[in-house]
Amino acid sequence: MPMGDQDKPWAPHVICGSCRSTLEGWLRGTGRAMPFAIPRIWREPKNHHDDCYFCMIDVTKYRKVKGRQALQYPDIPSSRAPVPHDDSLPVPQPPENMEDAMEISSEGSAGSSSHEMGDEDFAPRTTSEPHFPSQSELDDLIRDLGLTKSGAELLTSRMKEWNLLEDCRISVYRKRHEEFKIYYDFSDMCYCKDVTGLFTALGLEHDPVEWRLFIDSSTRSLKAVLLHNGNKNPSLPLAHSVQKKENYHNVKQLLEKINYAEFRWDVCGDFKMLAFLLGLQGGYTKYSCFLCLWDSKADDDHYNKVHCPPRVELQPGMLNVLRQPLVDSKKVLLPPLHIKLGLIKQFVKALDFGGETFQEICLMFPKLSEAKLKGGIFVGPQVNKMLKSEKLERAMTKVEREAWCSFRDLLTRKQMKYEYLTNLSELQEVD
Repeated sequence: MPMGDQDKPWAPHVICGSCRSTLEGWLRGTGRAMPFAIPRIWREPKNHHDDCYFCMIDVTKYRKVKGRQALQYPDIPSSRAPVPHDDSLPVPQPPENMEDAMEISSEGSAGSSSHEMGDEDFAPRTTSEPHFPSQSELDDLIRDLGLTKSGAELLTSRMKEWNLLEDCRISVYRKRHEEFKIYYDFSDMCYCKDVTGLFTALGLEHDPVEWRLFIDSSTRSLKAVLLHNGNKNPSLPLAHSVQKKENYHNVKQLLEKINYAEFRWDVCGDFKMLAFLLGLQGGYTKYSCFLCLWDSKADDDHYNKVHCPPRVELQPGMLNVLRQPLVDSKKVLLPPLHIKLGLIKQFVKALDFGGETFQEICLMFPKLSEAKLKGGIFVGPQVNKMLKSEKLERAMTKVEREAWCSFRDLLTRKQMKYEYLTNLSELQEVD
């Protein structure tokens, strides 16, 4: 069978050792054949909810001996299950020599039918004449390559120069944004002035409950994006500015321009952004939490007091509330990654820098600077590596191991890696 789509990230690029040894034994005539007539056929997944092989199956439970038969492999459009041998698909005989095998392989690559490949949409070419792509085929190629407007123009102009295009235009990519330009306005920031019209133009149904608003900024830009809760639909940019800095007044202006009061999406962002949205005072304040009245300066109660009184309202001028909140506190979603990074930061900063646990962390990440290691500044993959390390856990003291196991159990119990905590009571429990 020919191999294709090796330039795509969703296509498999390796073969398992068991399949390789079985194929080599069958080729030599000393081993058994593969248990299937048609292997698993891979296609590009449409979403990560019900059409993604790696999101639907938990491969972490796989073991070589125990639990192997309990692992269920899905049969979905993006990953069709193998077809076993039967009377119509018998076990093939191995070739007598490698030259015959190479000839069979080349013939299969050149003229495999759609039924042999298990793909009904596959239509092999029966002629060696050059193919001149149409405008739609060129658009699909540019989309698969992920080219920008300038890159698409360069590719089209070069193919036009080589006489590989007939009825395709180069200038069509210069105005590909014109269809959606009418839904945006450009002043001191670029923002969507007609969210409903944008959804209609994209052919999507706009239910504010199914979308969440993500607001973030850097030293150079302030941006707002709509994210689908099930990740079935692509993200939609609503606002962007390279002139606005991250502060209360600019965030308020952004929400007014995109008409947040009409749709009232759930809002997510980092802790600094949530402080702006809820009008809290920045810096090391006494009552920095919007869920409860946790006293950040009462150091003696931090590890003794379990429950803190809930914050009933956000009234400006009281309990570190500086301004009027821009969104309802029940509409705020705490990003699980930020919670995880905050907890690991507090854990590392409480370690003895000369102890065995901290030295083991330094050995795990030799390229990190000493300042980041002592400050507990890690990213998500680094935290996952620490959670999976048994050597790190063996180096901990009894107290450190108890805190580490509590941290790991919290991530597992709340499934903070995959879901947002939307229930206010759960947020107060975590806090």
